[in-house]
Amino acid sequence: MRWDGQSITADDGALPGLELAGLARAGLVRSVRTPEFAGITFHEVLAKSALSKVPAASRMPFRWTINPYRGCSHACRYCVGPETPVLMGDGTWRAIGKLVPGDEVMGTEVVGGERRYVVTAVVDRWETRKPAYRVTLSDGTELVASGDHRFLAEDGWRYVAAAPDGERVLTEGVRLLGPGRQADGTVSPVAGRVDAAGGLTVVSVTSLGPRLRDLVDITTGTGDFVAAGVVSHNCFARPTHEYLDLDAGKDFDSEVVVKINVDEVLRAELAKKSWQREPVALGTNTDPYQRAEGRYTLMPGIITALADSGTPFSILTKGTLLRRDLPLIAEAAQKVQVGLGVSLAFVDKELQQSVEPGTPTPQARLDLVRAVRDAGLPCGVMVAPVLPWLTDSRDHLRRLLDAIAEAGATGVTVIPLHLKPGTREWYLQWLEREHPELVDGYGRVYARGTYALKAYRTWLWERVQPLLHERGFGSSGHRARSGVTGRYDDELRPHHEGDYPSGSMARSADGGGAVAGMPVDGSGLEVAGAGVEQVLF
Repeated sequence: MRWDGQSITADDGALPGLELAGLARAGLVRSVRTPEFAGITFHEVLAKSALSKVPAASRMPFRWTINPYRGCSHACRYCVGPETPVLMGDGTWRAIGKLVPGDEVMGTEVVGGERRYVVTAVVDRWETRKPAYRVTLSDGTELVASGDHRFLAEDGWRYVAAAPDGERVLTEGVRLLGPGRQADGTVSPVAGRVDAAGGLTVVSVTSLGPRLRDLVDITTGTGDFVAAGVVSHNCFARPTHEYLDLDAGKDFDSEVVVKINVDEVLRAELAKKSWQREPVALGTNTDPYQRAEGRYTLMPGIITALADSGTPFSILTKGTLLRRDLPLIAEAAQKVQVGLGVSLAFVDKELQQSVEPGTPTPQARLDLVRAVRDAGLPCGVMVAPVLPWLTDSRDHLRRLLDAIAEAGATGVTVIPLHLKPGTREWYLQWLEREHPELVDGYGRVYARGTYALKAYRTWLWERVQPLLHERGFGSSGHRARSGVTGRYDDELRPHHEGDYPSGSMARSADGGGAVAGMPVDGSGLEVAGAGVEQVLF
């Protein structure tokens, strides 16, 4: 058979012509396609590490995670209008929409502590559609850009409007760096040091509304370029050192990076004297029981390595393949604390398949919860994300919670939809296509960006709270008092079991926890864990 060379054991299955430098640096062994995974390419790599440290700023209840599989990312894609003039390496300018890989543009680099202009090449370019903002400068320049685009100000990079926690956005009076533009609209010549030319003060940043607009972005060798006279950060989702040259759109679904030696590397890391057996979470970035696991079977080795080393762990998944490993997980639970979580946001199959095509049906996931409980293991359920106007009715929530209770879940957490940059564009495109009548409403509920307005979260909590109490979830496994508002009115209680779906938390000897995709202190639902970026695989 012509596919025989693509079997796991074959050693000559490299796809001809594959030239992804980022994957090569990540230890690419080969790239393969198989008939049972039509349209998917597996990039098999030899990983140098298995344990990934979680940044403290994420406010997650664990410091370590393992991702045996990786798509490109759920991160943002910075974009500007296709007509935006970009300063070329020869001093002329060209609309970004007309640039192609290989073109030379003007970027910047820091030399001896001083940022200077340099010529750099365009590495990649693509188009997308997403909501946008108009940035107006004091010299009359107007730039159309996505809210997550960044421009260089005197005090560092600033986002247009949608910034992660702790980062700055453009506000009136902020002075941007760049050569500026001449009266005829052409870009001023540049040389030497980057500074603030005249007329680059921000006058206003105005939302252009929820309607999706055609936008373009590029990746350059320096990580930036000059757009309409100001220094602009290029795409954050494609840098080869972080995202392996893979596209943030269709590649996430069709280009799967597989760390084929992850269990071997993990055992070596867990054996180090410096390892403190802190809880480890799986499923907080990409689902460890996605379809690829059926081919590569990496999880048994990971589970065994963690249990043998005395390391507690948790798993969040919507993949029913978890059932295969239940005997192994039950055995591991005799040695260490284990937490299991299943994400389930829908009770209606048709809507679920429309929003999450290719994932297991609601009934299949309910059967998974049942199987976990039958194996003598705990299982919390994340009802996430709750979609305004689509899944937040009393009827839908009642039917869903009834089904979860009947399946035997040990706890439930209900979380409203988060629209973080990257996920926001995907979801709003789907909404405009499938439910155009709801677009304006979402514009109101998410008027401030990523998170639903507090009024909506409070309204949802008041609707959910009695339903949870009626089914025995009111005080065991749900966020006491705060619920879906994401805020405690009383004192914060870190690591309190009631803050999370009961059964999803694995604990270390000192009481620290690793919960499947949930924040540690009861205050971080808005910035981490179980949001739409983690459950819409």
